[in-house]
Amino acid sequence: MIHKLDFKAMGCEMMAAIDVDFLPAEMELLPNWFEGWEKTFSRFREDSELNQVNNWAGIATQVSQDFAEVFELALYAESSSGGLVTPLVLDALLNVGYNQTFEHLKLRSENSEMEKIVIMPSLTEIRWDPITRTIITPPDLHLDFGGIVKGWAAQKTAERLSEYGPTLMDAGGDIAVSGTRAGGQPWPVGVANPFNPSENLEIIQLWEGGVATSGRDRRRWVMGDHWQHHIIDPRSGFPAKTDLLTVTVIAPSVNKAEMAAKTCLILGSQIGIDWLETDESLAGLFVLENGQCLTSERFNNYIWR
Repeated sequence: MIHKLDFKAMGCEMMAAIDVDFLPAEMELLPNWFEGWEKTFSRFREDSELNQVNNWAGIATQVSQDFAEVFELALYAESSSGGLVTPLVLDALLNVGYNQTFEHLKLRSENSEMEKIVIMPSLTEIRWDPITRTIITPPDLHLDFGGIVKGWAAQKTAERLSEYGPTLMDAGGDIAVSGTRAGGQPWPVGVANPFNPSENLEIIQLWEGGVATSGRDRRRWVMGDHWQHHIIDPRSGFPAKTDLLTVTVIAPSVNKAEMAAKTCLILGSQIGIDWLETDESLAGLFVLENGQCLTSERFNNYIWR
């Protein structure tokens, strides 16, 4: 029997599903887990561990195990994406007006003054000791794990609940599954149509791993005369100029799926799909701004039948 729990956290809608006869008590703790992670990683909470690290530049700081895990994921994402997916975009986001939680963000601003960011920093500038979990950030370098932590939290939740039964965790579109359902069937996952979110473009089947969607269809606002969005291209320091509206990627883990989806979105449809095809563990569905859809060769293996 599938038991579900819906709740809101990290500014997103969350849904957990577990295939067991009896609902484990731990399911009720999920909102508390996410609240704890939000206290650690939110850039909008002054007392978060993330903000403490950002404020203590030049000072050796021992971080929590959760922080260390997410930072290691950030290192992986930056390396695997060729620098396109990085947690060092905080100053760029502030520069284009994303200075508070999206639900409170002023969606139209007459201010059009943006100071061009030419050179983006690299995580190699941070001194990191994984043994002692000690980090030293240089001045003017600020971390923001908003693009990574939801996938990490989805994976963490699926792993914890897998002790009780097969689990699917959807953290605002970053989806992790701990394995096939109790009868060996795959989990059905809908890929929403960005032009009509109440409809699905496809239903995919997921036996294990994860799926993530990156898009510029929802978190958008107007600054001056221009639309802005939250997917920053580190090569320019500005919102990515791309012909893609959304990218959905299936991967062996939700963390890899999230990194790949964002990489493809920034690269654009043609270069992005060529990049995706080089990795046999990935499959993707691209939705262009003009409504056209592109799929990778391996995507057909996941269409629900």
